[in-house]
Amino acid sequence: MSSSLELKVEAIKKNLEVLEERREALIKGTRDILIYCSKSIVSLHNGEIKSADQFINRADESLKNLKNIAGDDLQRYLSTAEQEFVEAKTFYCIIQDQYSMNLVDLNVSNASYIMGLLDCVGEVKRLIYDKIRLGNSQNITKLFGVIEDIFSSIYPLSVYDNLIPGLRKKLDVARILIEDIRAFLTEEKQRSDLTCKINEIESKISSSSDNSSN
Repeated sequence: MSSSLELKVEAIKKNLEVLEERREALIKGTRDILIYCSKSIVSLHNGEIKSADQFINRADESLKNLKNIAGDDLQRYLSTAEQEFVEAKTFYCIIQDQYSMNLVDLNVSNASYIMGLLDCVGEVKRLIYDKIRLGNSQNITKLFGVIEDIFSSIYPLSVYDNLIPGLRKKLDVARILIEDIRAFLTEEKQRSDLTCKINEIESKISSSSDNSSN
């Protein structure tokens, strides 16, 4: 009996050792993915599309390898990496005007897909602000429409916050970001209209002054 128990315990020990090795590999691998995704987003903000594409491809390849290591029992260790990958890939597609991917394309869990999309709202906000700061208002309305679409599409899922922990909180954050952008764009529009009117008045005054001098 004692011998049988020892054999059983030894088998369990070996199983746990393998499990721990896989877990450590996942932890290290997900760190690399987070770095790749972060670098891809920085590259996108800097207009370095080729570099961003390379980092995203590395993250994608690494994530595929980790899925094989994770199997069915350690999938939870991929959650954060999947979310970051979805965020980076979505932001890349938005900038490339290719916002049409779906869950099958990314091969991530439902929760990671939803949470990653919501995280992307913050990056698009920064992109819009940078464009306006640099005097490039091209596509701003379209960019704002994309994040509004993301929010409105996901919002009905807020009732499942118990199944996707943190979903409602991320939705609240996304809503605040979107309202901030809306207010900012409204102020910019009013400022632009006012500037146009001032220029128009100055032009009329200048024209009138020239005519009177003649």
